[in-house]
Amino acid sequence: MNKYVCTTCGIQYPISQEVPDRCHICEEERQYVNPNGQSWTTLDEMIRSGLYQNTILEEEAGLYSITTTPKFGIGQTAYLIKTGGLNILWDCVTYLDQETIQTIEELGGIDAIAVSHPHYYSTQLEWAERFDAHLYLHRDDQSFVMEPGERIRFWDGEELTLNDEVSLYRLGGHFKGGAVLHWSLSGILLTGDIIQVVADTDWVSFMYSYPNLIPLPAGKVKEMAEKVKHLSFSKLYNAFHRVVGKDADQVVQRSAERYIMALEGKLFST
Repeated sequence: MNKYVCTTCGIQYPISQEVPDRCHICEEERQYVNPNGQSWTTLDEMIRSGLYQNTILEEEAGLYSITTTPKFGIGQTAYLIKTGGLNILWDCVTYLDQETIQTIEELGGIDAIAVSHPHYYSTQLEWAERFDAHLYLHRDDQSFVMEPGERIRFWDGEELTLNDEVSLYRLGGHFKGGAVLHWSLSGILLTGDIIQVVADTDWVSFMYSYPNLIPLPAGKVKEMAEKVKHLSFSKLYNAFHRVVGKDADQVVQRSAERYIMALEGKLFST
């Protein structure tokens, strides 16, 4: 009996005797099935292989990034926020070993986990159980939870306050329940890829599917930008270690304007 993990997206499935026939996350149009075919591993196999490790870096006071090397699955970065007496893990990575657990325990452990959208659900339940943490997911994405568990707390509506300094906001877009995290004390917005930092880090962008290049409608992008317009943040961290280092709130607004102009045929002629 094993909990199998999809090697393409990194999502863990419930314990079973047989390898799953398919990955529901990868078969959905926002992701993809590996052209070489579906393949599976387990967290135990990953640990035994000795190939992987998590690098935990302090990005700035109270903010730590967690990245797996070599890249596994989608290759996202998770973040640990230490603020207001609460340790919050934002997004999640698949790989979790004893060294990672020990390092995080030395930082005070994890009290709560919040995930931006289903592509980063990874081994989220494993993390929640190991650290005795509640796991906050938006109810609009409940159908994408491949491994149910008692630690999951589905939240509804447009906002969830975790403490006086941290709140989650549902923006939708990439996924209907797609959320971002606002850390008001430090002026930081953590976005996964609900808002994506692009190669030119003075700009961000928005997509329904990144690997398959399916854009979002102009109206949805305008709505997303409006939802964060009232928030104060100077920095923005995405899920791939890219950072907008200053005036990030303004960057989001002008990037949304550029995106909408491009979709409406007003930005360029080609």
